[in-house]
Amino acid sequence: MRPTTSKLLMLGSAASAFALLAGACGSGTGATGGSGSDRVHQMYTWVSTDNDRAQWQSFVDAAKAKDPNFTLSFDGPSFNDYWTKVKTRMVTSDAPCILTTQAARAQELYGLLEPLDSYMDAAGIKASDYNAAMMQGMTVDGKVLALPYDAEPDVLYYNRELFEKAGRSAPTTSYTTEQFLKDAKALTGDGNYGMAVKPLLLANAAGDFGIAFGGDVSKDGKNTLTDPKFVQGVQFAFDLAFKEQVAVAPNAADNDGPAQGAFTSGTAAMLIDGPWMYGTFEKSLGDKLGVATIPTPTGTPRAVIQGSGFGIAKSCPDKQAAFDVLRQLVTPEVIGAVAEKQGTVPSVESAMGRWAANKPEDSAQAVRTLLEHGTPLVTTTTWNQINTSFQQYSPEGFRGTKTASEILTELQNSAG
Repeated sequence: MRPTTSKLLMLGSAASAFALLAGACGSGTGATGGSGSDRVHQMYTWVSTDNDRAQWQSFVDAAKAKDPNFTLSFDGPSFNDYWTKVKTRMVTSDAPCILTTQAARAQELYGLLEPLDSYMDAAGIKASDYNAAMMQGMTVDGKVLALPYDAEPDVLYYNRELFEKAGRSAPTTSYTTEQFLKDAKALTGDGNYGMAVKPLLLANAAGDFGIAFGGDVSKDGKNTLTDPKFVQGVQFAFDLAFKEQVAVAPNAADNDGPAQGAFTSGTAAMLIDGPWMYGTFEKSLGDKLGVATIPTPTGTPRAVIQGSGFGIAKSCPDKQAAFDVLRQLVTPEVIGAVAEKQGTVPSVESAMGRWAANKPEDSAQAVRTLLEHGTPLVTTTTWNQINTSFQQYSPEGFRGTKTASEILTELQNSAG
């Protein structure tokens, strides 16, 4: 599910959403009771939209299709609030036993998550059953803290129709930043822009170009925001608005909405986001929607692989029973069913065919290529602080009042 902000996924029916809301809302307030049995069948996660709710319900429905006795309710705050509230929710007497985490946040939630290694061994589940980059992100101090359900490389979305009208060739899996700039300039004019950008760090031009240029956000447990390659890539993204004028500088409060809206309305020809947005974008753009690798200086693809998974709270009174519930959410059959319905790139290779079904071959190939050339998103305990601060200050970079080096140095010094 969504690695940076609350995911917008395919909507379930209004009736199903309402019924689920009624059944799950108590888990965040204690109204459902605090017995161990109840808690084992409850999950705390980010639930801020009908789309989020439909995503989690897809897991429940798929697990129930395999085991009619399967039950799981869920509730929680918005994605942005989750990372603060989970730290207090999980230490209450009626805390749900199952919680979600991103690979990028596993370091932050280390004190809340029960290591799963012994439970996996007893169940015959191997770390190698899942995407290697995601498992690297989910492992802290040699201990597996969650099992991933998706493995999503950030991608470049583009509008096929706008490219054709401008006489531009569709991006390939060896797309260079030089060609990208030529395309973006050709696609800019008459109130339309070649690219839409957000104030966010990842699933956005800034951080993703930092990765594409060969940088990383951390190494050996320390932030590396001032890595020269990362700084160079972020500056390239900032220049798209201020220098090249092929994008509109965002505001700090924008989050995803304005940039995604510009892309789906056709006023921006390209956008960097996650594969989890495919279903939503397809509903707006249909056959116009294309997926490509993120441009790099050399044309050799490189992208960060984001994703999320399910873990068990250390406060859970019956961790084995909770793991028995959790393991049903991450079988290849369940992950494949959700991938097919919701568009999340599965964390198990055997489910990739179901995900790729009904997608253009070049779009599916772009994602496969990025999975092969991806780098795991391994972060530090101050990742939430970094994300929040970058969103606050990045508009100054896009407007040219501060350089990437100045902003990233400030964040590096404050976050440690």
